[in-house]
Amino acid sequence: MDRFLVKGALEGLLGKREQEQTGEGPAELGEYEESTRKRPRTETPRNGVDFADLSWQHIRAEGLDCNYTVLFGKAEADKIFRELEQEVEYFTGALAKVQVFGKWHSVPRKQATYGDAGLTYTFSGLTLSPKPWIPVLERVRDRVSLVTGQTFNFVLINRYKDGCDHIGEHRDDERELAPGSPIASVSFGACRDFFFRHKDSRGKNPSRRVKVIRLPLAHGSLLMMNHPTNTHWYHSLPIRKKVLAPRVNLTFRKILPTKK
Repeated sequence: MDRFLVKGALEGLLGKREQEQTGEGPAELGEYEESTRKRPRTETPRNGVDFADLSWQHIRAEGLDCNYTVLFGKAEADKIFRELEQEVEYFTGALAKVQVFGKWHSVPRKQATYGDAGLTYTFSGLTLSPKPWIPVLERVRDRVSLVTGQTFNFVLINRYKDGCDHIGEHRDDERELAPGSPIASVSFGACRDFFFRHKDSRGKNPSRRVKVIRLPLAHGSLLMMNHPTNTHWYHSLPIRKKVLAPRVNLTFRKILPTKK
């Protein structure tokens, strides 16, 4: 399946915000059908935000199911970004390295993990125990849960100092993840291009030709990667040398407690 469908093209705030940050309109995602889908209106907006006014972009392809919106207004997103810059403690030393094909390399970004007590998470040859939640992370987590109905007990934080920091193609399919659970990706700071590539279209001689999906992730945005996206699609954040500002990304997950 080479074509995909995007329902609910971003309107209002999202369109303006992306144009302000990237100098262009919303992402060109191929053929799409526009519609508007809003959450049921609550009587009283919470935290000063009327969630009924959120516009969701629905990204669909063979084995890919994602939802995207701008969750935080600029003023609140700016405040959260400043708090993250001041309060998050990133890995150093051996924890700042990654294992690729049996060799250890410095991670081309900063990383940290926070979450519930008693959890561990293994990726790229590292087994990590999260630090306890801090208020700014709890605030973002709870906002995501409020608008999605999903709960999360762990967050992986990636900080990209500029467009030279990046992450290669990978799938978030670690064994500790609760089966069928979504991953919520929240971005603050510089807008960066995010790519999805189908597993059958990778490499020099792919078995199929499946269109790559590009999505600029805006300041204050939320991308929900729903099951079975990480089974069939790889994602990446490539180098963008023209981007000079930092970006902090929070990926909230639900992972299984460590068996004793």
